Amino acid sequence: MTYIVIDTNNKQAESFLEYVKTLSFAKIETEVNTTTLKAMDSAKKGKTTKHKNAKELISFLNK
Repeated sequence: MTYIVIDTNNKQAESFLEYVKTLSFAKIETEVNTTTLKAMDSAKKGKTTKHKNAKELISFLNK
């Protein structure tokens, strides 16, 4: 999944957004997902969890 932030303060951006809305495979989310924003902010600040190997990571994710 890819996220695109569009500043709709100009006509070109607004036209692009209208075009994307016509695509069958695109979904427009107008509400901010605060959980995702917090996770992205933590990752940018380097606040991540490190695991020794894939098995340990999977165990952590399954909790």
